[in-house]
Amino acid sequence: MRILFKLPLVTLILSCLLLINMPLAEAQEQSIEEFTESLERREGFFNLYVDQAKDRVYLEVPENAGAFIFQSSLPRGVGSNDLGLDRGQLGATRLAHFSFHGERALLIEKNTQYRAITENQAERLSVQEAFAESTLFGFDIVAKTDGRVLLDYTPFLYTDIHGISTRLQSLNEGQFRVDPSRSVLWLERTKSFPRNTELEAKVTFSGSQAGYYLRSVTPDSSALTVHLHHSFIALPPEDYEPRAFHPNSGLFPNSFQDYAVPLQQDMTTQYVRRHRLEKANPSAERSEAIEPIIYYLDPGVPEPVRTALIEGGEWWNEAFEDLGFINAFQIRDLPADADPMDVRYNVIQWVHRATRGWSYGYSVVDPRTGEILKGHVTLGSLRVRQDMRIAQGLLAPFSEEKDTEALLAEIERVALHRIRQLSAHEIGHTLGIAHNFASNSQNRASVMDYPHPLIELNEQGEVTLQNAYATGMGIWDKFTVAYAYSEFADQETERRGLTSLLEQAREQDLHFISDRDARAAHGGHPTAHLWNNGANATDELNRLVNIRSQVLNQFGLSNIAEGQPLSDLEHVLVPMFYLHRYQVEAAAKLVAGVHYRYYVTGEQPVDHTMVSSEQQQAAIDALLNTLGTDFLTIPQSVQQLLVPNAYGSYDSREDFPGRMGLFNDPVTIAEASANHTLQLLFHPLRLNRLQWQHANDASIPSPAQVARQALQATWDTLEDVKDPISQRTAYVTAYQIFQTSMNSNTAPEVRAALQQVLRHSADKLADDADSWRYESSAFSAYLARLVNQALIDQEWPEAFAPAELPPGSPI
Repeated sequence: MRILFKLPLVTLILSCLLLINMPLAEAQEQSIEEFTESLERREGFFNLYVDQAKDRVYLEVPENAGAFIFQSSLPRGVGSNDLGLDRGQLGATRLAHFSFHGERALLIEKNTQYRAITENQAERLSVQEAFAESTLFGFDIVAKTDGRVLLDYTPFLYTDIHGISTRLQSLNEGQFRVDPSRSVLWLERTKSFPRNTELEAKVTFSGSQAGYYLRSVTPDSSALTVHLHHSFIALPPEDYEPRAFHPNSGLFPNSFQDYAVPLQQDMTTQYVRRHRLEKANPSAERSEAIEPIIYYLDPGVPEPVRTALIEGGEWWNEAFEDLGFINAFQIRDLPADADPMDVRYNVIQWVHRATRGWSYGYSVVDPRTGEILKGHVTLGSLRVRQDMRIAQGLLAPFSEEKDTEALLAEIERVALHRIRQLSAHEIGHTLGIAHNFASNSQNRASVMDYPHPLIELNEQGEVTLQNAYATGMGIWDKFTVAYAYSEFADQETERRGLTSLLEQAREQDLHFISDRDARAAHGGHPTAHLWNNGANATDELNRLVNIRSQVLNQFGLSNIAEGQPLSDLEHVLVPMFYLHRYQVEAAAKLVAGVHYRYYVTGEQPVDHTMVSSEQQQAAIDALLNTLGTDFLTIPQSVQQLLVPNAYGSYDSREDFPGRMGLFNDPVTIAEASANHTLQLLFHPLRLNRLQWQHANDASIPSPAQVARQALQATWDTLEDVKDPISQRTAYVTAYQIFQTSMNSNTAPEVRAALQQVLRHSADKLADDADSWRYESSAFSAYLARLVNQALIDQEWPEAFAPAELPPGSPI
């Protein structure tokens, strides 16, 4: 009976399911024309069909569409520099294609890192099959017609294509995922054009445990709503000729492995990144371009910044004019109906964040050839205000004895000149040009360096910023443009022409050193630095120290406007007190420094030599000078003005560090500065190099000698009990030397030498303390015991973390 009862029930259920599925089957059999009859058609590279009532978008794809470039981006961002999810940020650029399987379509990213450039199809296929591809999404095919398929694209728009969840999680800013119920299409920016198709959605991420940075920029930190953008871009015409990369070209490389090269040849193939630029009349000495490089300016940029951005950006036209191009580089206003993410527009965007931060030059690059299809500049809006604050601290414009109006105009002039340079710098990246951090040491030879304002004293001994920043293209910039954009008749002429350009650069003694070598705290190139000036880092540090002393001695009420809370004075004092910070980094690189370039065999002599012992000792002396009590002490007249925050004002990370609660802490302020110098001087990798250099040239100071000099400079003043800054500096010096000795990257021979110096110095300090009066001996005896205990335990005996400087870069 039970079996007889179940069979009709099963039959009934199957019949119902069949009836339910019939409309779906019928829909799948529909033609595209039938399915889209009531939908809005947006024709272009891939036709779009919009169902506004149901908030869905469909993509029509020919089955033989082939490869294209798929670009994702973030049109509307989060607003936090620390999170790095800025308005207009470009995501990954992918070479992709659609693959069709029954009622499913896959969007597949090709693997462009491993290739075989050959006519042999089987050889190409063998490499393709050897390395994985990435399937980005699978789509339902809802209709078909004559070799064309219609995809429901909507679900893909509601995915985290930009990696926002991963980014937040990696920064401990919370666990978030896309919430489709709170996400919608953004049809204003969903369009199709002959060679590109653009789609956009307003996407909400829901989550919990939001961190500080996310909470600070969201109305409700459990819901983060941004815009995500997808671009389908037709492959550019195939007549583009990739240009060979050279380590000294100053350009970004587009690199991949070519498995088809001869066995004797390096598999790594590198092309430079550059825009397509051709003369309309190649035989003419001067000619307009077939298609000039045009950048479009964000309409949200206010004056006078807007004009400054245009003026600085147009400096690049000088370099193209030198190549015989007429008006080949232009800047225009972005059309009112244009989408900044549209690949047809090179864009300069003015981007706001909660705190000041970096600017960037992104590009959409054809991964096959290095051709730049779109430049996208992101300029942080708050940097100009930091530049004005620095100038305000230097010029003290609010004195009754000065022409305040003229000085305020000068401050704005300096800040806008920095904006011009910044515009040129970031546009340079989108032209394919890398940083050159050796150019500031070569009379500011490039806009692709990070410039520190050149601060000088006039004939009256007053601070002047008349020459704060350079104007126009530098000689290095013109070389890089020539390498990337010069036209040649054929490949052999190009090879000879590029070789000639490199030879000319060497004859002019132009140096190129980029990020990896210049940014590291342990770097050792003597002329490659960030935010520096001068040919010799030590000389410039000594000069800047003298200017800093004058600025601090004259600092006071004239540095802020009447009517401001007095506590705001701290904001202006911070960059003045730490004015030396970047030049300290530069001088530290002379210690264990090495002269070198990016050598290519057969092209130039190898002048790979150590920085001389005299230069190294001079740098050590200059660095130790920044540990002196006089240097680290804020003038008493200024200390009197450093009051707690006014009601309605709050601390920020831009303020001084401290351990005195609501009150400014001159001792910890000094500690942060001293710690900055000591961390650089006693970096483990620097001391490892120094040990090796000393072994090869005994005139170069050893790590032990440097440690001894630092301890003498900071411990010999400890007899004065009235000087807590000396005591704190002595403590931090011992702490940093010991921490370096225990660092896992410190070589054993360096560790042994440092600990021996600490042991001998601590014993001597203990002996000296016995002969001092009780008040003076207490701290010295304590420090000696601390060091000896650390050497026994092989760890610092008490919890201590030296104060760090407030944020510096970027300026």
